[in-house]
Amino acid sequence: MNETVLTYSLYLILAIAMTIWVARTLHANGRLFLIDCFHGNRELADSVNHLLVVGFYLVNIGFVSLYLKTRDVIDGAQGVFETLSSKMGVVLLMLGGMHFFNLYVFTKLRRRAQLGSMPPPIPPMTKIAPANALDTL
Repeated sequence: MNETVLTYSLYLILAIAMTIWVARTLHANGRLFLIDCFHGNRELADSVNHLLVVGFYLVNIGFVSLYLKTRDVIDGAQGVFETLSSKMGVVLLMLGGMHFFNLYVFTKLRRRAQLGSMPPPIPPMTKIAPANALDTL
């Protein structure tokens, strides 16, 4: 087996293992957050959580597959580590970016849900007369 095939094999093993670990972690720890976002509706939160994990797998494994090929000439162990390091770095940055994007979206949903459950604001008791520009001269 040459260095390129070794690099590809290690890359696929590491990237897919990392994707599975992150997806499981997000699935397990994101449940409570989603339950809060969906006003305690556990069935909806679990369903969305599962759909997010499936989408996460599809996007990440698709990216890992598309990013497999390298044009670098891989010479020896140093080349294997350097190529593997740059490829895994990009995959990890993408995983992190997807994670923060999901957090952003669901934080917005959660904030909207919390505002929707608040009582309406109290109207003012007195009317305030608008200031005329001519009155101030």
